Amino acid sequence: VELMQSQLRRAKRRTETQDIELAMDIMVVFSKKDDRNADSAILERLAKKLELQTIPDLKSETVAVKKLVKERGGGQSAETIQQIVDVLNKFKQIAGVKETSGITNNVDDVSQAKCLKKCPSLSIPNDFLCPITLEIMTDPVIVATGQTYERSSIQKWLGSGHRTCPKTRQPLAHLSLAPNYALRNLIANWCEMYNVELPKREADTKAVQVKEISTIVQNLSSGRLEVQRESVIEIRKLSKENPDNRVLIASAGAIPRLINLLSYPDSKIQEHAVTALLNLSIDETNKRIIAKEGAIPAIVEVLQNGSLEARENSAAALFSLSMVDENKVTIGSLNGIPPLVDLLKNGTVRGKKDAATALFNLSLNQVNKGRAIKAGIIAPLLQLVTDKHLGMVDEALSILFLLLSNPEGRNSIGQMPFIQTLVELIKEGTPKNKECATAVLLELGINNSSHVLAALQFGVYDHLVELSKNGTSRAQRKANTLLHHMSKCEQVP
Repeated sequence: VELMQSQLRRAKRRTETQDIELAMDIMVVFSKKDDRNADSAILERLAKKLELQTIPDLKSETVAVKKLVKERGGGQSAETIQQIVDVLNKFKQIAGVKETSGITNNVDDVSQAKCLKKCPSLSIPNDFLCPITLEIMTDPVIVATGQTYERSSIQKWLGSGHRTCPKTRQPLAHLSLAPNYALRNLIANWCEMYNVELPKREADTKAVQVKEISTIVQNLSSGRLEVQRESVIEIRKLSKENPDNRVLIASAGAIPRLINLLSYPDSKIQEHAVTALLNLSIDETNKRIIAKEGAIPAIVEVLQNGSLEARENSAAALFSLSMVDENKVTIGSLNGIPPLVDLLKNGTVRGKKDAATALFNLSLNQVNKGRAIKAGIIAPLLQLVTDKHLGMVDEALSILFLLLSNPEGRNSIGQMPFIQTLVELIKEGTPKNKECATAVLLELGINNSSHVLAALQFGVYDHLVELSKNGTSRAQRKANTLLHHMSKCEQVP
């Protein structure tokens, strides 16, 4: 019985960690203050948890969001709706769905409008539409299951690591693509008959693009400073937006050259190099290549001694790399945590956010929790909880929650002033503040009933009762659990 109880407690804490992880992912993806791309691994993890990975699920969600836009477009809910729309479009991108018409506050179901500008009343036969993009196909190809897709769309799907048919979800026996000449001719004839302008096929410029990128990558090793600077800036730009470019740049051998530039005495070249590695690391395969090539010690060095922007982007790069579990261990063992804690203490708001997201991810590893505590992470986190102007209360509470599984962390965190701060957040914070604060207080109370008694002395009981009725679903759950735990204490009001 004791063994079962301990296993259930561990399972319960793991579920709670997943909740906190989900909340942290949402905060990162929703961030509007950062012009950098959200890491694709975060988006994939978030899509999986929200069950928005398949094309049918995304279509259903799109319909629901369009309905929501029509019902609530404008007013106070406009910003929230736009956040939902932006994230849904990101989910479509990682699923291989090209977002063309998008969802706006003036939504019409116009997925075909781009192809039918000359005859908007005409309906395209469904067989002419790619199941992924819902656009008329210009280069239809057949996959192993017999389904037909636009070539570029299915190539992106397969390039993302999928090995199933997007429409049927059946495993693909092979990855060969056979041109569907019959359907292409039918589409061409139909367009000619109804005077429809067929979208222009994307020019086959990949060979030229590969040659251009290869030249730029070679110039990273040039003996001329100006050539190196121009090349690394170009690599940074090319790797920022286009997923295909990230693959091509890595295939051309840019990663080892960029790592060499991290130790370059020119601070601007160093800054561009670490940012280019950050952009390249958005690709899942590149994460492992970058770590395997020995980039982590060099990135940590830039994080310690680089320019302000270079330090911030180094922190973001470590966060991106830490999405791979073995990289969490590597970053921690190579002393990547102390400079992140320093950036959390002394950085700009953006730098603090970059450091916080990296430290959160690294603290999912049990050994790294001890390293973070030893590096002095708790003091700046407690400061962030009390400084509401920085807007990082929830991020700080999320990291503190993870650190509570460490005995030393519990002792340092569970001080009387912090208990009072938690009670104040439960009373007057935002809905998310209340939720996070309640989760932290519950975790503290489970391990030490004196924390619960202290919170009761600060008047938390009535606020928890209110939260159990009107808080977020997770806040209600945590509040009820905490109230139940309090009922076991002798000094319950």
